[in-house]
Amino acid sequence: MKYTLLFLLGCILGIQAQNPPIIDLELFATGFDKPVEIKNAGDDRLFIVQQSGLIQILNTDGSINDTPFLDLTSIIQDGGFEQGLLGLAFHPDYATNGQFFVNYTETIGGNDFSTIARFTVSADANIADPNSNTTLLTVAQPFSNHNGGCLQFGPNGFLYIALGDGGSGGDPGNRSQNLSTLLGKLLRIDIDNTDTGLNYGVPVDNPFVGTTGVLPEIWAYGLRNPWKFSFDSENGDLWIADVGQNEIEEINRVTTASAGGENYGWRCYEGTLPFNTANCPDQASLTFPVAEYTHSGNGIFKCSITGGYVYRGTEYPNMIGTYVFADFCSAEMATVDASDQISYFGPFDGGIASLGEDIHNELYAAIPGTGSIYRVVDTSVLGTEDSFLQKMVVFPNPTNGTITFRYPAFANPPARPAGADQLNIYDITGKLVQSQTIQDSETSFSVAQLPAGVYIARMSRNPQTLKLVIQ
Repeated sequence: MKYTLLFLLGCILGIQAQNPPIIDLELFATGFDKPVEIKNAGDDRLFIVQQSGLIQILNTDGSINDTPFLDLTSIIQDGGFEQGLLGLAFHPDYATNGQFFVNYTETIGGNDFSTIARFTVSADANIADPNSNTTLLTVAQPFSNHNGGCLQFGPNGFLYIALGDGGSGGDPGNRSQNLSTLLGKLLRIDIDNTDTGLNYGVPVDNPFVGTTGVLPEIWAYGLRNPWKFSFDSENGDLWIADVGQNEIEEINRVTTASAGGENYGWRCYEGTLPFNTANCPDQASLTFPVAEYTHSGNGIFKCSITGGYVYRGTEYPNMIGTYVFADFCSAEMATVDASDQISYFGPFDGGIASLGEDIHNELYAAIPGTGSIYRVVDTSVLGTEDSFLQKMVVFPNPTNGTITFRYPAFANPPARPAGADQLNIYDITGKLVQSQTIQDSETSFSVAQLPAGVYIARMSRNPQTLKLVIQ
């Protein structure tokens, strides 16, 4: 029976050939104030971090909860372009302990600091407890730029923290190569245990534990301003996007087998280009990027990489295994393929400051200038005449009576074919059980007459097929 069902679904779905992805953005929600991070907490909600200090919940239907999840606006310092509430990470066991972690800039005694703090959710799953703040770590910031800010939990359950080199230009304090400061580093800490005098523990296998004169929290160094890093959810590989100085943006990658201690080369090198090699270690000891691009030699002027994720979702098979990122200055999306070759797409409607994954590993992008969140989509499976219809949206799903069909809102939409279309609903045997004429960008209609079960929804002129669950 199982194989018969798979065969029938395969006949309905059809088989798509593997092609290089063609990235586009589909508008999902608007109304945010400078969104700079997108995270999920192990469920269908998206948590949108706003630089000014709010975290808001974005639901699957595109609605935004009226009450913020967390409001830190009273303590945030966001006067500098790269300051503010910058990072968010949910504990791997968040469903049980309700703990999450944030990275923000604050002013203490007249000086700016990067602060990493722990909070817990309240009795209301959609609102954090504002009084649960426990500071884990503060790092003085000599300048307002290059704060880093990204937080991620690795496959080992430890919290990784990205910090820039302290700012200005050219790393004047040579902090990235200095192992007695946390600036210009990727840190790794244990938030489930504490060491004496600390609100966290240092993993015993961190690469510099026990080394005199070296801070034990350091996992890797030689970074300028790592604006977003991530772990491949399938194999654990670590991807770090590091913003360049004058010429080169770089992407670094290490496998999960790494014991840490990598030196990514800044300020000795900007990518693979020598920058200031005075008193630098031997070149052979450095870890150079797997991919890089120049500011002025790759089409539209570029100047600031936004790190992303290796796509591990299911909606776009041609994207699987591809690293997806962006450049803020050119407002382009980009990919790194299996051969570490870069392809560019766009430009779009403003600089992209962050990418994020939902619980299903589908990707989203945040554009601070417009306050908008977009879905990252791949239109490579279609020809131009029907690519407009590729990303249809049906919600709520599951449903108990009424569904809404919505045409996409691509950032760069192709021409929509004229005329009406039919949304066809099939049962699992492939029998057509309901058709609905679709002429408007959004249409709602009843499916209450259909028995509870699993169905297949498909447009008559659209090869995309969705599973529809009626309760």
